[in-house]
Amino acid sequence: MVRRAPTPPELFVDGRGRPYFLWDVEMTLESYREHLRSDDPAERAYWLARALRDAKPDDVLELVSWEEIAAAWPTAAPYVGDKRPFWRWWLERMGYEVQAE
Repeated sequence: MVRRAPTPPELFVDGRGRPYFLWDVEMTLESYREHLRSDDPAERAYWLARALRDAKPDDVLELVSWEEIAAAWPTAAPYVGDKRPFWRWWLERMGYEVQAE
């Protein structure tokens, strides 16, 4: 069993409601979640990659499931930057087959 320690809600967003990992855009947590639910797979993948790259892993898993990460991985991976090996390792550990980029 993997235990998680997500960021407390009062620290997850700033005074304007912006998630801490979206430091460079004006966006509320609800707006961010709307992007994650977009009908456009490229939009979903880009915004997921922002969390994969800049949020604590435990916080990512408060926003999306392993299934969602695995499904978006081929499109999201190019945007994940130097965190790509970490998330690829986790996906493989969780039983998902990950294609080499």
